[in-house]
Amino acid sequence: MAVHAHPDDESSKGAATLARYAAEGVDVLVCTCTGGERGDVLNPAMDRPGVLENMAEIRRAEMAEAAAILGVGHRWLGFVDSGLPGEGEPLPEGCFAVQDLEVAAAPLVAAVREFRPHVILTYDETGGYPHPDHIMTHRVSVEAFEAAGDPGRYPGAGEPWQPLKLYYMVSFSREWFSAIHEGLLARGLESPLADVITEDWFEGMPELTTTTRITCDDYFETRDRAIKAHATQIDPEGPWFATPRDLEREIWPTEDYQLARSHVETELPETDLFAGLREPRELPELPELPELRELRA
Repeated sequence: MAVHAHPDDESSKGAATLARYAAEGVDVLVCTCTGGERGDVLNPAMDRPGVLENMAEIRRAEMAEAAAILGVGHRWLGFVDSGLPGEGEPLPEGCFAVQDLEVAAAPLVAAVREFRPHVILTYDETGGYPHPDHIMTHRVSVEAFEAAGDPGRYPGAGEPWQPLKLYYMVSFSREWFSAIHEGLLARGLESPLADVITEDWFEGMPELTTTTRITCDDYFETRDRAIKAHATQIDPEGPWFATPRDLEREIWPTEDYQLARSHVETELPETDLFAGLREPRELPELPELPELRELRA
């Protein structure tokens, strides 16, 4: 189970991992906390009459298409997008981020007890970046992980079920940005990441320890198709697609995670989210990140 704040988050964070496990026969469910109703139109091609006015309906259709591309199930948890208020501005009344924790977590607890996942993926304490919905998503995910197995909590939300592992997504780390930036330069290509790898850009961003690297480069194209399904949010001519995929596969063929909670013994580092839950299997040896001097050779 992957728990996300808005439609499109599931396709921009860990999507190739979801597609890989789904293709291998694992039941995968994405839970989306809000409808993304307060999202802006970020793709110039979609900035036309009728889109912003019907954003909620359009984003639901985009999410359905993305889930079908990834091969995963999907559930809306039913909360209203909080938007991203400016400094000092209040959060909208009734939005996801202002809910009491038990109110916000109840639909996810019910989803966990019904779907019965062994593994849950979500954001770290910072939300990955300081969006109020992402921070609340972290809070409800941890609450559900810890409460779903307790028969004394959330009565009426289904039969108790205890997930066994909780991971935080290590999305777009400083190391990832730097490696891709240097790889582009080594090929003589222009890098759109020069401003991103500055210290100022990373101020306040999480510095998570990667414990688990999932090789999923065979599913990068699936991931790209899924994110393009969110046409109101993603410009196909934008920087998201500026890196040649063969370069990305060569430099960073994994999506990365931090094991945050575990009720099973496992040996770190891991190459499988289900390590400790099933019999070991033969996995390809992970390539080391290539040295930059070799890229320049």
